[in-house]
Formats: sequence, C-alpha cells, structure tokens
Amino acid sequence: MKKIAGIILAGGQSRRMGGGDKSLLPLRDRPVLAEVVDRLVPQVGPLALSANGDPGRFAAFSLPVVPDTLEGSHGPLAGIEAGLSWVRAQCPGVAFAVTVPGDTPFIPADLVARLVEGKGEASMAVAVSAVGLHPVVGLWPVGMADALADALARGDRRASQFVRTQGAAEVFFAPVSIAGTEVDPFFNINTPEDIDYARELTARASPSANDSR
Repeated sequence: MKKIAGIILAGGQSRRMGGGDKSLLPLRDRPVLAEVVDRLVPQVGPLALSANGDPGRFAAFSLPVVPDTLEGSHGPLAGIEAGLSWVRAQCPGVAFAVTVPGDTPFIPADLVARLVEGKGEASMAVAVSAVGLHPVVGLWPVGMADALADALARGDRRASQFVRTQGAAEVFFAPVSIAGTEVDPFFNINTPEDIDYARELTARASPSANDSR
C-alpha cells in the first residue's frame, strides 16, 4: 500500500470537550494521535496531518501539517480537500489517499487493504460499521480535491452527502475486540466520557490484546 498516502484529520474544534485538540489527549501514557499514527503508518506511504493553527503542537510526530486552503472553519471536507491537494503537489505518482480522524484510536490494521478491495469500480470507498456510515474514513482519488473545492465553494459541507453524490462504495467493518469488549472500529472521542471509556479499555488491555483488530 505504499502508493497510497495517509491523511489524519486532526483539526476538529472539540466543542464537546471544552476546546483544545482531542487528538492530543493522553491515552495509555501518550496522545490519542500516537495510536492512530502507529496503526496507519504500516498501511500507507506518505503520511500527513490535516490541521489548522500552530503546527508546532504536533512537532513530536515529525509529520507534515497541512492547513485548510480556505479561511475559517469549514469542517472535515475542507481538511480532506487540503490533504488531497497536498498529496497531489508533494507526492508524485500517488493517486489515492486514505483519510481517518485523529481521535479514532482503534482503526483496523487492514483498513487500507479492505477499502482498496471494496472500492471495486467505484470512484472511492468509505467505511461503514454497525453504527452507520463513516464518510471521513475513506479511500479518495487525489484528483477529487477539485470536486471537494467546488462543493465547499457552494457551501456544501456534509461529508455523507458528498461521498454518496460521488457514488462511493461502502465497505463494512465488524467490531474489534479491545480487552474482551466489542468496540466499533471507528469509535471516536467526542466527550469526556468517551476519553474515559477509551482509557478504561486500554488500561485493561495487555499490549497484545490492545493490538487485536
């Protein structure tokens, strides 16, 4: 999968967490983002973070930090557009990129391979689990940056609507086992209760159990 780039969307505003970066909250004695990076690195080639603001707060990860190309807050589609544009400019020969949120610490080890397989003849593929569609967990053609820019210029920000308009293939992912508990593979941290739950799971898990996908 080294010809596929990775883009981690780390720019959420974290309103329900009281502000700040959810992805930098501590989990198992390191940031949530470190879990996401470790799970995605073996699956992709070039990897970047999509985030606005001071890039220095991510310096420990030694990854490119790509800001939105649009001013203001336009949601995850703007981060994906910026990420795809970065791949197109900086990674010659890379035609696709996989996006994941920076607050999803349990993404599967076979995420990229299964999205590639599930895409088939569709233009792109997105993940689905028992809780529904995850439109920002997807395999995107780099050239779709232009369609994203057009949608954002029209004021269209709904990721689910956009991917369905593009005819995205939907790839189902079953729950993963973390410390003997079945967890949605795209469980994301939105509230203080969510980070407490993720900490409880990882505290109960041995290293080998926590790596179960």
